[in-house]
Amino acid sequence: MWPPQRNPPTKHPHSTPSPPPPPKGKPTRRSEERLPTSEPLEVTVEDKSDSSVTITWRPPKTVPANSGLDGYTVEITKEGTEDWKAVNEDLTVSCRYVIKNQTTGDRLLIRVVAVNSGGRSPPATIADPILVKEVGARPKVRLPRFLRQRYVKKVGEKINLVIPFSGKPKPVVSWLKDGEPLDPKRANIRTSDTDSILFIRQAERVDSGSYEMCVKVDDFEDKAAIIIQIIELPGPPASIKIADVWGFNVALEWTAPKDNGNTEITGYTVQKADKKTGDWFNILEHYTRLNATISDLIMGNTYTFRIFAENKCGLSEECARTKEEATIVKEVIDYKPTPFVERDFTEAPKFTTVLNDRSTTVGYSTKLLCSVRGSPKPKIMWMKNKMILNNMDNPKYRMISTGGICTLEIRKPGQYDGGEYVCRAENQLGKVDTGCKLEVKSK
Repeated sequence: MWPPQRNPPTKHPHSTPSPPPPPKGKPTRRSEERLPTSEPLEVTVEDKSDSSVTITWRPPKTVPANSGLDGYTVEITKEGTEDWKAVNEDLTVSCRYVIKNQTTGDRLLIRVVAVNSGGRSPPATIADPILVKEVGARPKVRLPRFLRQRYVKKVGEKINLVIPFSGKPKPVVSWLKDGEPLDPKRANIRTSDTDSILFIRQAERVDSGSYEMCVKVDDFEDKAAIIIQIIELPGPPASIKIADVWGFNVALEWTAPKDNGNTEITGYTVQKADKKTGDWFNILEHYTRLNATISDLIMGNTYTFRIFAENKCGLSEECARTKEEATIVKEVIDYKPTPFVERDFTEAPKFTTVLNDRSTTVGYSTKLLCSVRGSPKPKIMWMKNKMILNNMDNPKYRMISTGGICTLEIRKPGQYDGGEYVCRAENQLGKVDTGCKLEVKSK
């Protein structure tokens, strides 16, 4: 079924036509302007043969956003002319191009131009003319492993460095020191077909620096850098002083030497000398700080100190010595002892072991024992039934007192020897008794 047709709208005879749409904003002149890129970077020769040259480069540093980069044109001209001709019919987008169908032996000037909608960029030109000729072997410096790091020698030593290289035909060898040609008075170069020798008869500190060896075959070259450092003994410390003296100690301070021998200072050696003997003795070796405390000095002595600086070559020939002296003063000690108070050890008698009751059999000797202490030594007296016993009067009884042990020995007691026995101890401070009962049994 066909859709219903719509009649076109009719215009009113008196209606005014609608105004046309406003024109779009015109771009400014600056927005329409298209700019070329900057010149390509680092145009170099990668390879060449008897009829071609291969070059490489890097893209331009600046590429406008509104015009971009369409490609590159490679142009050449023979040395001595300004007739530049493009060798690529179409723009190349690669950063590598082979210039073919050239004549062996020609010397070409080569440049690269970047092209976009804004036009041609400034050309990037290889500085030296390129000889169209095949290279047998590219030059190469074969730097020994030990020369890939800093090469250190002492002042006065001989330097004889043999550095092999390769290349065909024979490379042209050149040397630079810190970017300048070598001084023939200081260094000699001997070059053969396979190596180059750097020879310095007696090294001096001025020979330190960066040496660069360059081997070149036509338009190809290779470089190697050698860092040589010539060192010697350092100078003495710039200054030294005694900062403080106390007790048996001296504090020293010093400053680093003005001349470090062209290498870092690895330490210091500190020595002391007694004024009486004048002999020097090491007290600190390989010490790395700029201050030290010297201890265990002898009272009453006067000391002088000196310091040597040290680096990889050894100790400095000269030293820094203290101008002043350090005296360890004897201290006067006023000793006042505490008055001695003698202890009073006097003591009244006291039995530490008392007598105990005992029983024995007629005819069998027995002993009564007790112990006593006291100061002064107490006098011992034995009594039986309150009657004082005496060795001299009755030999049956034997009384012994040794080391505070009191013993009464009754020899072969009879039935009438039983009773109450008492031991009395007496000195100036008093007296004390201890007693017991003795029972004598019949057989």
